[in-house]
Amino acid sequence: MEKEILKELPACPVETTLTLISDKWKVLILRDLMSGTKRFGELKKSIGHVTQKVLTAQLRQMEETGLLTRKVYAEVPPRVEYTLTELGYSLKPVLDAMWAWGEGYKSRLEGKAE
Repeated sequence: MEKEILKELPACPVETTLTLISDKWKVLILRDLMSGTKRFGELKKSIGHVTQKVLTAQLRQMEETGLLTRKVYAEVPPRVEYTLTELGYSLKPVLDAMWAWGEGYKSRLEGKAE
């Protein structure tokens, strides 16, 4: 499985990272799971305007690439929890940099608006 994924990845490391997290929803899923395990409904609520179909697809892709794990509990109704893997947590500096850049960008715009 991992060898198959490796064959599909681009040679450029920046492009590889973008391939794994370039979707808006994937970045928000990572952001929300950085604080710990969440159920599907919690993710859907915290992310906002994502449809159930799209969220499910994004979570499956992220599971396939090793960024998170999915645990299904044999309960009625079924309970499903998502947790970042060590690989998923290793993206924290990338998200922190995106947050810092976004804050700086907004500050610059606010400074120009005055």
